Amino acid sequence: MERIYQYIVDKENHFSAIDKNSSVTTAEIADALQIQRSNVSKDLNSLVREGRLIKLDGRPVGYMLAANIQNVKKKYVPSYKEERQPRAKAEPQHTGLMMHTHDLFSNIIGMNGSMKNAGEQAKAAILYPPKGLNCLITGPTGSGKTFFAHAMFQFAKANQVIAADKELIVFNCADYANNPELLMSHLFGYSKGAFTGAETEKLGVIDQADGSMLFLDEIHRLPPEGQEMIFYFMDHGSYSRLGETGKNHFADVRIVGATTEDPNSALLDTFVRRIPINIQLPSFETRPANEKLDLVKVMVSHEASRIQRTISLTEDVVKALIGSVSFGNIGQLKSNVQLVCARGFLNHMHQAQIDITLEDVPEGIRAGLFMLANKRLMSMELSQNLESKLVIQPNEDSLNIQTDSYELPYNLYDIIGDKAALLKADGVDQEAINHFISTDINIHLKSFYKDHGFSFYADNKLSEFVDQKIIELTNRIYEMVRQRLHTDFQQNFVYAMSLHISSFLKKIELGETRQTNDNIREMVAAYPEEFAVAQEIRRFIGEWFQVAIPASEEYYLAVLLVSLRSSSSEGKIGVVVAAHGNSTATSMVDVVKQLLGVEQVAAVDMPLDMPPKIALEKVKQAVTAVDEGSGVLLLVDMGSLVTFDADIQRTTGIFVKTIDMVTTPIVLEAVRKASVLGTNLDELYESLENFRGYSRMGELTQPIMQTHLPRAILAICASGEGTAKQIKQTIQAVLTKKNISDVEILTLSVFEVQDKLPDLQKSYDLLAVTGIVNPNLPVPFISLERFITQDTEKLIDRVLISSQVIDNETLVLDQEETKRVCIEFLEKNFTFLNPKKMIEPLWQFAEDVMTAWEISLEERGFKINFVLHAAGMLERILLNQPLTGEATDEQSVLMNAEYEKLHVHVLSLGRTLNLVVPVMEEFYLMSMIQRQINK
Repeated sequence: MERIYQYIVDKENHFSAIDKNSSVTTAEIADALQIQRSNVSKDLNSLVREGRLIKLDGRPVGYMLAANIQNVKKKYVPSYKEERQPRAKAEPQHTGLMMHTHDLFSNIIGMNGSMKNAGEQAKAAILYPPKGLNCLITGPTGSGKTFFAHAMFQFAKANQVIAADKELIVFNCADYANNPELLMSHLFGYSKGAFTGAETEKLGVIDQADGSMLFLDEIHRLPPEGQEMIFYFMDHGSYSRLGETGKNHFADVRIVGATTEDPNSALLDTFVRRIPINIQLPSFETRPANEKLDLVKVMVSHEASRIQRTISLTEDVVKALIGSVSFGNIGQLKSNVQLVCARGFLNHMHQAQIDITLEDVPEGIRAGLFMLANKRLMSMELSQNLESKLVIQPNEDSLNIQTDSYELPYNLYDIIGDKAALLKADGVDQEAINHFISTDINIHLKSFYKDHGFSFYADNKLSEFVDQKIIELTNRIYEMVRQRLHTDFQQNFVYAMSLHISSFLKKIELGETRQTNDNIREMVAAYPEEFAVAQEIRRFIGEWFQVAIPASEEYYLAVLLVSLRSSSSEGKIGVVVAAHGNSTATSMVDVVKQLLGVEQVAAVDMPLDMPPKIALEKVKQAVTAVDEGSGVLLLVDMGSLVTFDADIQRTTGIFVKTIDMVTTPIVLEAVRKASVLGTNLDELYESLENFRGYSRMGELTQPIMQTHLPRAILAICASGEGTAKQIKQTIQAVLTKKNISDVEILTLSVFEVQDKLPDLQKSYDLLAVTGIVNPNLPVPFISLERFITQDTEKLIDRVLISSQVIDNETLVLDQEETKRVCIEFLEKNFTFLNPKKMIEPLWQFAEDVMTAWEISLEERGFKINFVLHAAGMLERILLNQPLTGEATDEQSVLMNAEYEKLHVHVLSLGRTLNLVVPVMEEFYLMSMIQRQINK
């Protein structure tokens, strides 16, 4: 491969001097270097994937250096649009000879390091004649894909590839992933009369992006039909609007997509082949220490400019910020920087300089210090680049402060200052003010960042398995244990102890008890100090949760304390996770390694086309690698993997036990227990066979019951036809994405629950219930307001794992946030309503009704339910598909003494929208009101 690359370098150096096209072909290299043509083709494509070469369109296919593409002079070839439909005005045409390009990428952090290849690929894609190359930006959530797309656009404008008056057009494919027709109408527009209500022709985003760049965010959420529409446009430059038959419109658009997924598995092959450049952005974890430090400086400088004050951070604060980044990458770092600076501003509001110390840092971010302590090389590199205090002045131009998609739409510091002044004027003491505003800061930032694909720091990965109350308790235990035992513990103390507490609380909830064996008692006898602290911890947990903790738990807590203090890993049980799929096992193991910081666990991914013999060899190698003399636990999903243990034990001599139906919680529990001193493989195996997941306080999860009934999720709304069907479509889309076909979505009206629910329970294995009423079944219930305000995919993941129950805590949304989540739900699920225009009349309608029946306007759950049901009612009326029912139902509402009170408000809404609301629709509105006031 290097010989081939050097040949192309030499040729381009020669031809650049005589001003000729220096691209080479596969056949030319094969003849010149006497290498088989198939091998040359394979190596050339590898070099393209690495970003070192660019593949040129045409026959035969040509290749050239990516780094030198702007120096290649090539005859200008008109684009398809110019051939068929010449422009009325001249636009910039680049000949490919860009000797003095404006390199805006040079200002991006890491452009000479981890981002160098990405920058070269991006410049090549922009400058490639005559009209650039479509490209795909891939990288984990929060890695900066949107920011990078904006940088590409600015680079194109600076180099006159795109006219100065053009704007970057951004389209989020996730917004329309479940509705291909709506997607097509937004992308390509629609013609007059294309559907009911289409009274005029409407342009799409393709029209808006003509002569510019279109950024398709979350492109993996495009359904196959949407991908086909886009790649037809890529090929031909022509398209039709919704309602048209011929491809009568043309546009010249550069397309840049972004995805967190593997393009080869998330996108159609035919689509991927039309995107010649894949720009891979690095994760925060893989970036060098100097880049991480520069990112912190830029972000803190931005905050200093917001408040026009100098901000200083101690070395420990900087390390905590960097160590706190786990799954959210640069986006998570920015959210944490904003939180720390906001807390620092609150605590030092009246000082000329904001000096932030570790005391100003929330516990969730402070834990980053412990995470970093386990990464010694990174910690050493940071220490070499860090002074004892980092001081950042406002308006430091040298840091090139830039905005991005994680920029807050409001000034958080103004909010803090205004509220502090109001509370002070009301006579509130400073401690109460700080507590109140700290909570407010969390709500503001959490609300903003949940829309960016990752959770805020308080909702870290651990909280997907363990209740936040347990995490808070464990942090207090950690401080108490350090004081009592006067020693430091491993950085995974909070994670390991939280999982342990959660696990035994789960056993208590299920009525299970365990006896202390003699081996545990003998071991603890050698550690009297740890045992005394364990007794304190048991009492502390009991008081915290108001639950009786068996005395036997003191011994297990003592053993855990000893294990977490010990730095020796000698003799621990090894764990191997093997599962079908390209990355299934690796994903589970990565979570465990990041939470527990252990190494005696390995992953073996088994693609579906991998022969069992090869899989056996890979598992055997993994078992040998993690064995420390105490045996290995093999966690597998299904199939031939279940039978491997006997063969491995016979050929390697390593004692192996296998557990099937592996899940991430099982891997967490296995590795946690395998790390505890004195655990043997048989005991570990038996404990995991009875493992029922981790406790989620406030609700009990029933033990897993074997059933042969089909699985189902039940959605309940007032009619069974409105909101419930919208919920069904949303859940079904998630299940389809996850390739889950054995879960049915059922819908019921509240009037049918009493009669039909018993039969449903006999016919289906109900996994969960969602909607406007809780039927009090022994399965998780997701309230409607919780359903529309949380990540649907995560909710469904929790439902599908029997140990995960749903937290329906009281919503802490203010009025504007409540409106926003309603608008988002309506935009995703309704076709003919304009949610942004309809929200105000619907909101007023709900508040008028609530006032008439003296329902508190703070009842956010009822208000959301009522607004969404009323929105469905309006769309049904527009489609001439109103709800129907029995004549007795219609008569009952007309005879209701309070009907006229409702009818007045319905008429008012109808007059506002020029619509007539049928009586049966009023029947369901009345039923919702009566159910609320009868609670």
